[in-house]
Amino acid sequence: MKKNANNRAKKTASSKRAPLQRDASSQGCKLCAVFGRCGGCSALDVPYSDQLANKQRFVADLFADMAEPEALRPILGMDDPFHYRNKVASPYAPGRMLSGASAGGVASTRKATSGGKRVGREGTPGKGKAAVSAVAREPQRREILTGMYAKGTHELIPTDECVLENVVAKKVTLVVRDLMRKWNIAPYDEDTGEGFLRHAVVRVGHSSGEVLVTLVTNDDAFPSSKSFCRELVRRVPAITTVVQNVNTRQTNVILGSKERTLYGPGFILDTLCGLSFRISSRSFYQVNATQTEVLYNTAIDLAVLRGEETLIDAYCGTGTIGLVAASRGAARVIGVDNVESAIRDAQNNARHNRIENAEFVTADASEFLDGLAAQMRLGTALQSDGPDGSDGQTKITNYTGLASFSGAASPENNRLVLIMDPPRAGSTERFLSAAARLAPERIVYISCNPATQARDVAHLVAHGYRVSAVQPVDMFPHTSHVECVCALERCAPPSRVR
Repeated sequence: MKKNANNRAKKTASSKRAPLQRDASSQGCKLCAVFGRCGGCSALDVPYSDQLANKQRFVADLFADMAEPEALRPILGMDDPFHYRNKVASPYAPGRMLSGASAGGVASTRKATSGGKRVGREGTPGKGKAAVSAVAREPQRREILTGMYAKGTHELIPTDECVLENVVAKKVTLVVRDLMRKWNIAPYDEDTGEGFLRHAVVRVGHSSGEVLVTLVTNDDAFPSSKSFCRELVRRVPAITTVVQNVNTRQTNVILGSKERTLYGPGFILDTLCGLSFRISSRSFYQVNATQTEVLYNTAIDLAVLRGEETLIDAYCGTGTIGLVAASRGAARVIGVDNVESAIRDAQNNARHNRIENAEFVTADASEFLDGLAAQMRLGTALQSDGPDGSDGQTKITNYTGLASFSGAASPENNRLVLIMDPPRAGSTERFLSAAARLAPERIVYISCNPATQARDVAHLVAHGYRVSAVQPVDMFPHTSHVECVCALERCAPPSRVR
């Protein structure tokens, strides 16, 4: 097996997926009337077994020079690779002009009017730029479009069904469109910055079945919002809460900074890996809950928790995997992420599940780990080949720097494990160097981009680690994306890691 790190880096940078063998007569194309135009999926015309084989080859090629053949595990696919997306974000846009009172349209008025005045909340005169009219003032009407954007564009491809999206979530987006017609609510026009309703973002609890609908509007004032919500819930009784999010910026970002609850508690609950999670409009939560459980169970198994480990959950988000680890054998979990709202969610999820051995820190992961490594080095916390005949396992015995981040007591005599789940761009050299200096017994690296993952793993391999397992997981069937879990074990004592 080749050992040159430069060769590995070049290979990860240049690796490409093998071309898919498309079958023009396959059922994939028949499943979707807009396949090839919509940007939601790219491989619906490829048999699922071939999709999995292609993703397996892609990952195997990336890690071939770093992992022994027996470390490369078969990809974990889905038994039913359809309707798996439990989060659906549907934009609304004006379509072609319709004549007179043609069905399916909305008045093309540029301002909200009621007797010549702007319409405020619940139909009362008020301020705002919402293009909502109690009575259509003009004969010309436009279609209301909703669906998916064409790949790489903002051309909206209308869709009434989708084989990837949750059926209830898709129904909600269509009912919202129909109610927009009934209430003469104008969809947002990206070109002019006018119109009222921009998106409906629907989340469905995989286990609970609870449904959160977030209506993203171009103004704070929402005329007849209570009536709108009552009718929406009447038509889709599964809805448990509706939230209005206000985004008045001309931007591609879906959510704005202001929101209020229109119906229900403003959040839903769902169960994942035996724990209950509170999901709000802003919470990060994997869109494929079935495969998320597969992914997290794999990561926890590869962490090999025996009840005495301190586990650092880097890039922890809302703390889902760290809390699962805390409930399945880790003596202590320390989660770190730079998004303050995500850390608040993580802390709330810990309290909600009555987990007391997990804490969460708002900090840059690279800065945190670098500081932790420096403090541990100064405190002579890493012990290896000690006079008591220890086996060289990494232990934390004196680290006071952690208290400056979290106010927690030092985790004495606990073995150290690192789980990391960075963004698509991968981790940073500072983080990886700090990880090598900390020298945890095991590192479990979760990634939605195996190419950058392989690049980072090459760095760790060059600094005292070996790859013990590479496990691809198909989180997004019928697309080119693949998740991967890579487990590494320390094979050089800390004193030799530079």
